[in-house]
Amino acid sequence: MSRYEAFIGRVRGPRSPGAPTPLSRWAWAADGLLALALAVATVIGDLNRSWVEVRDDPADLPAPALVPAPVPTPAHGELPSPPPLPALPVPGDPATAPRPVPAVEYVLPPVEAWEMAAAVLTALPLVLRRRFPLAVYWVVTGAAVLLHLGDVSADATKVTFVSGLVAAYSAAMYSPHRKSVLVSLAAGAVLYAVVPLVPEVDDGLVLVLVLLPLALATHGVHLWRQRTRALRAEQEAALRRAVEAERARIARELHDVVTHNVSMMTIQAGAARMVLDCSPEQAREAIRAVEEAGRTAMSELRHVMGLLTMAAEGPDPAADADLAPQPGLDRLAELTDRVRSSGVPVEVEVRGVPYALSAGVDLAAYRVVQEALTNVVKHAEGAGVSVAVEYGHERLLVDVSDTGGRPRRTAEPEPGGGHGLLGLRERLSIYGGTLHAGGRPGGGYRVRATIPREAP
Repeated sequence: MSRYEAFIGRVRGPRSPGAPTPLSRWAWAADGLLALALAVATVIGDLNRSWVEVRDDPADLPAPALVPAPVPTPAHGELPSPPPLPALPVPGDPATAPRPVPAVEYVLPPVEAWEMAAAVLTALPLVLRRRFPLAVYWVVTGAAVLLHLGDVSADATKVTFVSGLVAAYSAAMYSPHRKSVLVSLAAGAVLYAVVPLVPEVDDGLVLVLVLLPLALATHGVHLWRQRTRALRAEQEAALRRAVEAERARIARELHDVVTHNVSMMTIQAGAARMVLDCSPEQAREAIRAVEEAGRTAMSELRHVMGLLTMAAEGPDPAADADLAPQPGLDRLAELTDRVRSSGVPVEVEVRGVPYALSAGVDLAAYRVVQEALTNVVKHAEGAGVSVAVEYGHERLLVDVSDTGGRPRRTAEPEPGGGHGLLGLRERLSIYGGTLHAGGRPGGGYRVRATIPREAP
């Protein structure tokens, strides 16, 4: 990892768990319609270059009080005269005409091309808000800042503010980089306060400021629950895969341990039965080889079962387990001696200077030789075997080839069917190795494994 990649990793911070869910066509369509609607509203609002602002009248003083005219007192014997009628307003009389409400009209300069481009960029990138949330947030915020460097109408400011809210919500909900999101939202809040990008709150904007955060919060809760369910399903799937992989690994270990030793025991027992009457001494040697193979099989089975009981309940489940190290190429001579004792001639050649191998690579190389020798004992009676181990600078080479022989006569067919070689390929693939198995041009069979060298 380069210094630049390490710096970017520190800036982004740890990723939140869980992979992003794929977007449906309805989600893409909804984001596209939202982005298009906000972009069109921003452009239309910015094209409105004039508006009228109504102000309160500072000269709004109370009207003067009217003094009633004196009513003449009637003389003795006269009827009182009716009161005078109120005066009606005369059209055109400035004293009775309503005063005009003061207003100021603002006219902005004609809109420029770069302002239109910035207006479009304040909303159109929201179509990608779920796929690239943090990048979309900064593009929308930067375009809003650029737009407000010029002459912007109040209607356009309201729409850009709504676009900024949607972009900030998308960054908080969909970005996997938690640290970068917190820093970006804090920097965006400072920008909105300094430029400023926050519009004046009027009766029309109050409804948006109340309903939009409520809708976003509701959708956020729904999305959080959906992510929780997806993460739980992903964890359960990963657990099932791990269990299957562990089951396959245990099956390979049991196959490698049991097949080789039981095959040796079967061959030796058959040889002892055939020579029991004519050569009791040879039969005794064969039975002794069967006993030794059985002990070896029990020891390796105890080792495998001991590893399995490490996960059992109890104070110390591994107290009685046989935790001897797994076999490796250092036990190659012991393995070939057991095969020779069954009557199969085996030649061993080690080329290069042996070096330390990791436990997994050492065990894999040992299992290759063991499986190849087991197949020779089971399927090629009378064949000679040569084992070559080459310690190269860049890879370890294990080659087991036989001269070919007649099929061994058995009462029942041997089980297997090539599963041992398939398990070896899977085992070697973990370490980047390859396995080639097939017939030789001059007769016989060859198993060749190549494993890249790695530090133990």
